[in-house]
Amino acid sequence: MNKKQNNFFKDVQKAFNTGVSFMLPAVVVGGIFLAISLATGEATDAGMEVTNPFMKNILDMGSAGFAMMIPLLSGYIANSLAGKPALVPGMILGYIANNPIGESQVKTGFLGAMILGVATGYFVRWIKTWKVPATIRTIMPILIVPVITTFVLGLLYIYVIAVPIGAGMDWLVDVLGKMQGSSAIILGMILGAMTAFDMGGPINKTATAFTIALMAEGVYEPNGAHRIACAVPPLAMAISTFIDRKKYTTADKDLGISAFFMGLIGITEGAIPFAVKDIKRVLPAIVIGSAIAGGLGMANGVEALVPHGGLIILPVVNGKLWYTLSMFIGVFVSVAILHFTKPNIDTVEEN
Repeated sequence: MNKKQNNFFKDVQKAFNTGVSFMLPAVVVGGIFLAISLATGEATDAGMEVTNPFMKNILDMGSAGFAMMIPLLSGYIANSLAGKPALVPGMILGYIANNPIGESQVKTGFLGAMILGVATGYFVRWIKTWKVPATIRTIMPILIVPVITTFVLGLLYIYVIAVPIGAGMDWLVDVLGKMQGSSAIILGMILGAMTAFDMGGPINKTATAFTIALMAEGVYEPNGAHRIACAVPPLAMAISTFIDRKKYTTADKDLGISAFFMGLIGITEGAIPFAVKDIKRVLPAIVIGSAIAGGLGMANGVEALVPHGGLIILPVVNGKLWYTLSMFIGVFVSVAILHFTKPNIDTVEEN
């Protein structure tokens, strides 16, 4: 790897860490408020429903925290790479990535937001090299840079990047639909892996849409596999921070507490900050653990009767023992992989 490539990867890694540090409070606030409010809810065909007016307000505040999470990540990745002019375009594009857009209503989640954050940073860096008259230079940071950056990268995302992703998701639903019956265990493993791969992104949401469609036909086992897997990433990261404390910063350990409660109520996004900071180790660990958990759930005929996950829905699960066992076996596998692959913080700092 030459020096230029090495500097690029160092810049990007630093930007990711910056994005995570600014995103963390939103994750913690959103996760805790959602956990508190959903714990008082009732399991319905539409998921966990909060009926208490006060708790609904808490739920709304938690949802607001989660809505801010991905735009903050993308915005501060861009800000780290190119300074203040990149902040707002990065946030807007992060919001676009985390919400359905275009004819196919594609949502790319945190992975898309990370890519757009980096793209924004380098695009703004390039704009800063333009030679412009002094009168225009004064309005560059507040007018020219944000407008051009958002327009160019936003349209590129909607018309070039999002279209093939939407087509790919349609193909994936078609493939999954043909994998019932004898391929049940493989289907469960695929659903589990999809659930963890982008934690709320298009692949996760494809698994959700597929399982909900089958629920409408009275088939609940795939939803069981998917809902087991929803809890594995945040629970695995939480338990890893509890037992392998030398591998995590103080901020990570604090976040682990929040991730634990998010795991109990099936909010997969609780693992996103850990994945952003160390994607090459965290993502394989949680994908493998979730795949095993999903496969075990399907193999043992677990049925989740509502479109929600985590231990909070245990009263409306058929096959409660294997629902719980599958989840914790998946968590154990992920934690074990992290134990053997993540270095201690001291080791990282020495290198």
